[in-house]
Amino acid sequence: MASMESVRSEEKARRWDSPGTDIEAGHAIKDVDIEQDNQNEEDSLRTRILAFAGKYGVEQRGIERVPSSERTDSSMSQVGTLWLSTNMVVSSFAIGALAIPVFHLGYVDSALTIIFVNILGIMPVCFFSTFGPEFGLRQMILSRFYFGYYGVKLVACFNILACIGWSAVNVIVGAQLINAINNDVPGYSGILVIAISTLFICVFGYRLVQLYERWSWIPCFVIFLIVLGTFAKSGDFDARLPLVAGPAEAGAVLSFAASVFGFATGWTAFAADYTVYQPADRPRAAVFLWTFAGLIFPLVFTELLGAAVATAIISNVDYSDAYSTSGIGGLLAHVLVPSLGRFGEFCVVVLAFSTVANNCPNIYSVSLSLQVLARATEMVPRFIWVGVGTAIYIAIAIPGYNHFEAALENFLLLIGYWLAIYEGVSLTEHLVFRRGLKGYRTEDYKNPKALPPGFAAVSAILVGVAGAVLGMAQVWFTGPIGRLCGADFGGDVGFELAFSFTAVAYLGFRSLERWYFGR
Repeated sequence: MASMESVRSEEKARRWDSPGTDIEAGHAIKDVDIEQDNQNEEDSLRTRILAFAGKYGVEQRGIERVPSSERTDSSMSQVGTLWLSTNMVVSSFAIGALAIPVFHLGYVDSALTIIFVNILGIMPVCFFSTFGPEFGLRQMILSRFYFGYYGVKLVACFNILACIGWSAVNVIVGAQLINAINNDVPGYSGILVIAISTLFICVFGYRLVQLYERWSWIPCFVIFLIVLGTFAKSGDFDARLPLVAGPAEAGAVLSFAASVFGFATGWTAFAADYTVYQPADRPRAAVFLWTFAGLIFPLVFTELLGAAVATAIISNVDYSDAYSTSGIGGLLAHVLVPSLGRFGEFCVVVLAFSTVANNCPNIYSVSLSLQVLARATEMVPRFIWVGVGTAIYIAIAIPGYNHFEAALENFLLLIGYWLAIYEGVSLTEHLVFRRGLKGYRTEDYKNPKALPPGFAAVSAILVGVAGAVLGMAQVWFTGPIGRLCGADFGGDVGFELAFSFTAVAYLGFRSLERWYFGR
């Protein structure tokens, strides 16, 4: 009997250690460092929960470092397809569509802003994606080298708010699409269906997220091509919207650019989360380029398409009514349903569920950020935090369903501010003080005394906030510098000032901190 059990144990170990499965849950049962507080491991409630989940293929690894022996994700292309699926979605289309009814731009100036600002916004995402294979650390844990062991908890709070907020905004877009083809389906029903679908994928973890994102872009891309062809055939595209000049145009471009930047750069705070299982010897240039390609194509394609369709709102009352009634969902439904009938309705439903791909990285990564907050939250398994995060954004999305456009615009701008501050600290620390990868001692990530104290980073954050306030141009507040950058409503330069104020302040504060503390 004993030999039979040994055979079974060895067979099970081989099954979990086979190529491509080491990132699943079962392998983590054996290798994840499950810390105990004066308890025997076998008696630990956490261990028993993890073991039970592992039987069903749930990823158990949280913010623990992935050792180089487990970084065996052999597929290089899925670095790109993850971001391709995440952004080949209706939420990206919605960003482009905002240019016309919200910022009152023409198509040419909208298109130029979309192309160049997206290139700028995704650069930090591409850069930090290269750190995953190198160190095997999640982005928030990597951030301890910039903000300190305790300072990063503040950053994690910002990231939690961002992930929850984005998830709520995205699921509202999906619910609007469903409502646009069937007004009898209330908004909360669409929100619940999309959120539960996302929850199922994220509970199982990294491997299922990557598998889903590897293919989900294909039907969405095909449908967006159908939207493009149908709209082009209709003759409703209005490229003659004026390309104007002067302070009003400058302010509108700057404010729209802030929205585009906030969406594009929004993945920076968890960029490394999706490359930690790539081999340690993976070329950094390859990771950077795959990430760049996976981001730039869907962002530019969908946003340009959204801006093109939105031009019809100005000249065609039917499009205007559809947008007023059901928002972005109504706009897409008006393109597809009258021409294609039932098939058009099917296309709209598929686009509604594209928000699942957009929300998967948010909800997967919010669980990791929650584990960073404290010792107690770290001990809660990752997949439980996935459920908590889902419940919170559902609670936000349902009452906010009827206020999508204003909420989206304001929220995107605020996200742009905090990410500009994050990038100002992290890039300055990496480039100036650590001077590249050789400046990191990876084993220090759990040692508060070996990491920066965090005073410089927190102080620089406060200075960055001041810069954002000076440069913002929101409906509810316009800063003194923002007011100078446009006509009546100013122009938003909050993220430019937030980044520059933060970077310059951090240079001075960090120099003093290193001199005083020696680290």
